[in-house]
Amino acid sequence: MATAQTPAMADLHSGEHGHDQASPGEIAIGVIIGRTSEFFDFFVYAIASVIVFPRLVFPFASELTGTLYSFAIFALAFMARPLGTVIFMTIDRQYGKTAKLVTALFLLGTATVAIAFLPGYHEIGAAAIWLLAMARGAQGLAWGGAWDGLASLLALNAPPSKRGWYAMVPQLGAPLGLIVASALFAYFAGNLSADDFFDWGWRYPFFVAFAINVVALFARLRMVSTEEYASLFETRDLQPSRISDTVAREGHNIMLGAFAPLASFALFHMVTVFPLSWVFLFTRESPVRFLIIEIVAAVFGVAAIVASGIIADRVGRKSLLMGSAIAIAVYSGFAPQLLDAGAFGETIYMVIGFILLGLSFGQSSGAIASNFKQMYRYTASALTSDMAWLFGAGFAPLAALLLATNLGVIASGAYLLSGALWTLVALWLSGQREAGDMDAGS
Repeated sequence: MATAQTPAMADLHSGEHGHDQASPGEIAIGVIIGRTSEFFDFFVYAIASVIVFPRLVFPFASELTGTLYSFAIFALAFMARPLGTVIFMTIDRQYGKTAKLVTALFLLGTATVAIAFLPGYHEIGAAAIWLLAMARGAQGLAWGGAWDGLASLLALNAPPSKRGWYAMVPQLGAPLGLIVASALFAYFAGNLSADDFFDWGWRYPFFVAFAINVVALFARLRMVSTEEYASLFETRDLQPSRISDTVAREGHNIMLGAFAPLASFALFHMVTVFPLSWVFLFTRESPVRFLIIEIVAAVFGVAAIVASGIIADRVGRKSLLMGSAIAIAVYSGFAPQLLDAGAFGETIYMVIGFILLGLSFGQSSGAIASNFKQMYRYTASALTSDMAWLFGAGFAPLAALLLATNLGVIASGAYLLSGALWTLVALWLSGQREAGDMDAGS
């Protein structure tokens, strides 16, 4: 829909930084707050799915089978997320971004608190399983609606010479969320008796997640509901388009964008959820000690994400993604064996894994987004993110644990290797498509 071009809007298009222009730094703060809160929710549930839910919800099964059931429910959020995008994009078109965000984050907070009050199987039987599945599905729907477009806005407002630097900013939320979630669980598990932890201690991180959601909601609303940001969204054509139109026009690029970051998304769970489950199930080590290893490794991940921005601006984002995908493929061939090599091996596995994750994940967001036509970019970027998480991460803990328990821990690397290969194929196809577009336009 065409709009009148005001002087302020003209300044926005020309890139001048007048008083109506939001700086990339301001947008970055909002993006980090939003992403950290989402990933904190994510990791609170992920950690509980390993050390709490098998005992609380599936006590009738063996520890291994209970964990596999828990990972199956874990995947529900990724399956529900695209549906959430469809629902909340409709709300966005009809009622605006403020209504969309309030509704989505209210749903996310409600689902998270509901898990905190979840009775166990011994109290209500199979209803505990259904309630957990419903809450997890609601979280997925909410994550689909929590897409605020700030990451795309940040990318479009970034200086051309620093696009890699600003592309990595949203990704910082992942290790930061993991650090806080792991620290909370390590504290309660390390300072409470087993009975107290499984009775009430594990519930506190979910209450904290609800509180963080509230803070993040107001921080993000403060940005997207102002006239300044409304103008930015409008002038950058970051408005919701119909899902059917978007898929019809951008379906090819959406699928390329979904598969391009598969290496980093598969690695994401191979250094967070899966190793925790392996150590918890097949070693005598305390999960608290491994959570501390995760925290230390995640700090290396933060540094690697920052480094990815610097490297990408020098060699190009796609070159970095291809190089890191090759490195991840090599890592998949030997690294899983380190999980059976004691504390030293686990630390090496985690630190190297998080460094590779930081370099690849730091630039995985929107690797193909520049190919989207502006009028479809907002919705197409959301759908791309949904599909990437579904294909690359949703079933990763379940698949890796099944492979490792049936074929040996080294077999879990097969899932990681497949993600690296898909990334290389998607990036190559993207390059071929761009070259074809350039030839057609010449």
